[in-house]
Amino acid sequence: MANVKKEGGSKVGGMISGIIIVACVFVGYLVWSQLMGASSNFEGGDSEKGHPLNTLGMVYKGGFIVPVLLGMLLMVVVFSFERFAVISKAAGKGNLDTFMKSVQNSVKEGKIEDAIATCDKQQGSVANTIKSALVKYQDVKKEGFNSEDAAETIHKEIEEATSLEMPMLEKNMTIISSLVSLGTLGGLLGTVSGMIKAFGALASAGTPDQAALATGISEALINTATGISTSVLAIIAYNFFTSKIDDLTYSIDEAGTTIVNTYRKFRGSLKQ
Repeated sequence: MANVKKEGGSKVGGMISGIIIVACVFVGYLVWSQLMGASSNFEGGDSEKGHPLNTLGMVYKGGFIVPVLLGMLLMVVVFSFERFAVISKAAGKGNLDTFMKSVQNSVKEGKIEDAIATCDKQQGSVANTIKSALVKYQDVKKEGFNSEDAAETIHKEIEEATSLEMPMLEKNMTIISSLVSLGTLGGLLGTVSGMIKAFGALASAGTPDQAALATGISEALINTATGISTSVLAIIAYNFFTSKIDDLTYSIDEAGTTIVNTYRKFRGSLKQ
């Protein structure tokens, strides 16, 4: 049943991600065609032949690849906000470091119920995972497992809880990482397209068309700048969220180690 729910959730999540991607590209096209391509941005009100009067007009001259690059830039922004909200929720309501210290102190003092209460108050994926380990700790303590069997049982419980709670943290991270390369490649495609126009102007019969040459070079540079901007933002977002996920995973592992060591001390005290 859990697997069915997980697969159903994955399909719905994938569909929503797909809708967001299409929506971002569409919004990028609207910005390019309606805002940047407005007649007020060009001499004579002609967006095709008129000279750009401002930055918006210059970006519009970047050509057909600009709306795609704008869509990818918007994707990075949208998915970054979405990941930030999800990861913040996974960390819980309070400060994660304070929560971890409180749980570890309670466990070391043998106050498991207090630690569980702290997890209930904190909420989030990390707290839920640690709570499951604490509940398992109580079970193995009642059943009298030896230290090694208890360690294996607790670690297994943590792994199972993590497999249910943590995968959502990495959802859409693949999209952000893909945009790192796609932004650069999209900018390169626009650059090549612009240079083709530029060399076409140079190859024209008679005197080279200066306007066409300038348009081609402008398209090449604008697309390069937009593509690089998208990639830079995607790299920053990906590394930031990856480090956050690593911190959450480390917190869970640290708590698991504390619980296991506490149980070993408990078993050791019984043998004395």
